[in-house]
Amino acid sequence: MSFSVEERGRDNTADYRLYFRNAEGKYISPFHDIPIYADEAENIFHAVVEVPRWTNAKMEIATKDPLNPLKQDVKKGNLRYVSNVFPHKGYIWNYGAIPQTWEDPGHRDEDTGCCGDNDPIDICDIGNKVCSRGEVIRVKVLGTLALIDEGETDWKVIVINLEDPEAEDFNDIEDVRRLKPGFLEATLDWFRMYKVPDGKPENQFAFNGEFKNRDFAIKTIKDTHSFWKALISKKTDAGELNCMNTCVSDSPFCCSAGEAQAVVDSVSVFCLAHRIIIQSPEASTRLGTFEHNEPLIAFFSNNTRGLFGFNRRLCNSKLFKDDFD
Repeated sequence: MSFSVEERGRDNTADYRLYFRNAEGKYISPFHDIPIYADEAENIFHAVVEVPRWTNAKMEIATKDPLNPLKQDVKKGNLRYVSNVFPHKGYIWNYGAIPQTWEDPGHRDEDTGCCGDNDPIDICDIGNKVCSRGEVIRVKVLGTLALIDEGETDWKVIVINLEDPEAEDFNDIEDVRRLKPGFLEATLDWFRMYKVPDGKPENQFAFNGEFKNRDFAIKTIKDTHSFWKALISKKTDAGELNCMNTCVSDSPFCCSAGEAQAVVDSVSVFCLAHRIIIQSPEASTRLGTFEHNEPLIAFFSNNTRGLFGFNRRLCNSKLFKDDFD
């Protein structure tokens, strides 16, 4: 299963959007259309990377916008950037969310005593690879941390990218403690302190900041998936959330490909071009030789019928044109 992303608007502005397509080229919602499971039998999940490791721009799935593109969070009219919490630089993991999950603000968690934060459940990928913004990865769940953010439950699920060369060595939260000494403590410290430079108090945690194990985390994810099912089938009030989707056929919010295209067409295009990042070799067979399994960046010009592309890593070593007649 492969996905690509398409940028609209200028990066580092409030107009910037990152839209998602599936392998068929259809626009989709990363919140509702990307399946929660990459392999249900093995409890392998999909995750959408919102913020690559070591970066500061607070990107997030726009849960209230049609098709839920990624965009930068805005507070009091200003774009949000996470401060560097000494000794760290930006986010210390690839940060993102598991699709088809929802932390229901109407459900009080029996363990934390607080209601959900109205967002998909968050993940922290501890793998060594720095992912791309909008990259969809397959992850193994290791454990979870229960952050209490302004009185709301905000689960942080600790995962590792299956493509990480060390993924086989990690199966539960204690493996993180054993193989990455100090990493869990750094994670706890980061979440406690990251809002302090903005004048806010330290964050609090349920369970006295104890990381819960893999089984607990998987149960929590499955609970939030059941909340999402009620949301997408209109069995619970969506409030301001936008449930527009193109692939959940039994959802009353399911729309046509044409309606999805109209949503994207209504958004400004940066530099009169669509920048599309294709995340898997299968999705780029018509675009030329795929090297080093690196994402391919393609530019669809508005002024020509052709497509020009290059490999992200080998920027000018593979330049080609493919006419889509």
